[in-house]
Amino acid sequence: MAKMGSRKHLKRFKAPKSWPIHPKENTWTVKPAAGPHAIEDSLSLLVVIRDILGIADNSREAKRIINTGKVLVDGRPRKDYKYPVGFMDVVQIPLAEEVYRVLPDMKGRLTLHPISKENDSFKLCKITDKTTIKDNKTQLNLHDGRNMIVDESFSVGDVISLNIPDQEINDNFKFEEGAMVLITGGKHTGEIGKITEIIINKSSNPNTVIVENNKKDNFLTLKDYAFVIGKDKPAISLPGGK
Repeated sequence: MAKMGSRKHLKRFKAPKSWPIHPKENTWTVKPAAGPHAIEDSLSLLVVIRDILGIADNSREAKRIINTGKVLVDGRPRKDYKYPVGFMDVVQIPLAEEVYRVLPDMKGRLTLHPISKENDSFKLCKITDKTTIKDNKTQLNLHDGRNMIVDESFSVGDVISLNIPDQEINDNFKFEEGAMVLITGGKHTGEIGKITEIIINKSSNPNTVIVENNKKDNFLTLKDYAFVIGKDKPAISLPGGK
């Protein structure tokens, strides 16, 4: 058992804080395979089906459901029970007519937020880096591990809306003052607000932003923690109807 645990499994008490599982329920949990999301920022598909959604009572049943291709991530069937599911991914269970978007809660844990059919055909992806390649085209590196080659001009920190599963860009939300953001790290994780000021530090200190929440309170957070989710209002549905 120890040998198997070192590769596919992880002791629950060693699981990242972002995993919404109870450390004392069982000794082992399934860790995600290497893939589009980092291990600490994702959940294995088995954990999603068994522990979070409760569609399966045990690992064997969860693996059977997943192996039949009845679970879609970003519009594509995923049959690997270790497939990593992370922030902003769309999880669909067609037979149950259920669709979820992966979002952080106020404690920094990944949760599956139920969404309507109006929200299930796209996902938001943050541009984390970009490079110029031949023929003067631009390659975008996105937060979920995707790379895209585009002709248009985009900036690092912007968020693009992708149709799924064809991955065509249907909108672009710029990282700028007035943009709506979801905070993905720090003590304000899970909060929604509007950028009122972007502070660029010329020293080695990280850049920061001032965000105004719906209570008209301002708080300071790292620029990297601010994920743009819309222009004047959120482009996605959020917990609590925000």
